[in-house]
Amino acid sequence: MKKGLHPENYRPVVFKDMSNGDCFLSRSTAKTTETIEFEGETYPLFKLEISNTSHPFYTGKSKLVDTAGRVDKFMSRYARMKK
Repeated sequence: MKKGLHPENYRPVVFKDMSNGDCFLSRSTAKTTETIEFEGETYPLFKLEISNTSHPFYTGKSKLVDTAGRVDKFMSRYARMKK
């Protein structure tokens, strides 16, 4: 591989799917502030809302991932119009 091809901060990073807790290790330049113990080593942690282990397209299951209460907010906002 050519020298100087990758950026200086290209390093192993653990990506964690926050919807199901699944973690995987990959190389990345993503900026992180947290670390995690993974397979006996300490790595920078990057949190994901959804990954291939929880996305309905990859899992074949249709499930709703609502991390910010968007559905409840929508229902309460438009429930007033129904009356």
